[in-house]
Amino acid sequence: MLHAQVVTRFAPSPTGELHLGNARTALFSWLLARHHGGRFVLRIEDTDAERSRPQFLTQLLADLEWLGLAWDAGPGVEADGVKYLQSQRDEIYRHYFATLTAAGQLYPCFCSPLELTLSRKAQLAAGRPPRYAGTCRNLAAADVDRKRDGGLEPTLRFRVPTGQSIEFVDLVHGEHRYASDDIGDFIVRRADGSPAFFFSNAVDDAAMGVTHVLRGDDHLTNTPRQLLLLDALGMPRPTYAHVSLLTGADGTPLSKRHGAASVRELRERGYLPLAVANHLFRLGHSSPETGVLLLDGLAKAFDVRHLGRAPARFELSQLDAWQRQVAHQMSTAEAEEWLGKSVPATVGDAERQRFVEVIRLNVVLPEEAARWAEVIYGAAPALGPELLALVQTAGREFFAAAAASVAQHGGELKPMVDAIRAAVGVKGAALWKPLRIALTGRADGPELGPLLSLMPRAAIEERLRRFAA
Repeated sequence: MLHAQVVTRFAPSPTGELHLGNARTALFSWLLARHHGGRFVLRIEDTDAERSRPQFLTQLLADLEWLGLAWDAGPGVEADGVKYLQSQRDEIYRHYFATLTAAGQLYPCFCSPLELTLSRKAQLAAGRPPRYAGTCRNLAAADVDRKRDGGLEPTLRFRVPTGQSIEFVDLVHGEHRYASDDIGDFIVRRADGSPAFFFSNAVDDAAMGVTHVLRGDDHLTNTPRQLLLLDALGMPRPTYAHVSLLTGADGTPLSKRHGAASVRELRERGYLPLAVANHLFRLGHSSPETGVLLLDGLAKAFDVRHLGRAPARFELSQLDAWQRQVAHQMSTAEAEEWLGKSVPATVGDAERQRFVEVIRLNVVLPEEAARWAEVIYGAAPALGPELLALVQTAGREFFAAAAASVAQHGGELKPMVDAIRAAVGVKGAALWKPLRIALTGRADGPELGPLLSLMPRAAIEERLRRFAA
């Protein structure tokens, strides 16, 4: 269902770092809005005062900006006095609490956490689904006053109507129908006066004109409660799309053991935002597009109908593949900026640009620049048994001819190769692999000719002669 203007939102809580699963939800929400020329709203759900931290909010905003997900409304982009931090919206919530209370749809609940726990255990033991038993649903006004006078502060519960069917169509999971009799009266305001998630999340979506809510499918069962609230308040329902959860390659919840779990971790390791966006775009979202797309291209290609129901698996090796593609499309100047401080001081200013140009197609992360600098400017590389055996198989005459060429022609690759062929008659892998390993300590890497152009002549000759003796 499309509206006159599509408005999506991302509503994180600043209680920790931006997890990759939430980053993917933010990306999908941004893409859906941009696909339809709509608006993307950023709302901060910081009503959990004990766990919300300013530093997490600062990092969250920086991560979204790094990904390129600019918001049309939200922190720093406020209009008409709208506040996008829930901690600043208490007056709005009090208004709607009062509206529902006046209509008899809320009631105070004095049940303690222990009492609620025991009630749930009893229901489970009896084979019934756990839900609020309605203990305080019909308390007399005098009983309410007595409990308040005794110093008890109640929560507020929503009085779920009986005998109703709550129906909606989810853009990912299709038609859903819930019986209100299976839903217990739920808390909308905590005892400290702060709004519960069910309440503030639904009210803010409607008040901010959100038309489409994309969120994790772990929220699917929250939807009927929120629809009951919106209907009771006469507020518009958004269209929901509950996206699959993101897991590691082994199917377990994503964590650091899978290589990364947060945007900050990827950012600090040197992954490129466009590589991250292209990878996340294809996790749980099918697309015929196979190449790297800019964000505008991703928005054009995004189709909410192509969101899958099965958990999507994040694999670092796949992200590395996108990273290579994005890095290969960079200009030398962009690559220099990306590699930044990872290019060590051993690479002089005069050679810095040439060094980056030579290695950049073989670098996935900036940390690899230092390793290539060591290969080029450092001591002769030590070889493990397997690589050493490959070099020794080529024979002393092979390397004597190569070293003699360096003494005569310098580090130019063609005369070196011609000399080896003339001396021992090898070609193909039998020529290139031992030569590369002897010079770099690796079986693969940047093109050998440009790499040798950076390496001191004496170092090249030394690395060859050690296998010619």
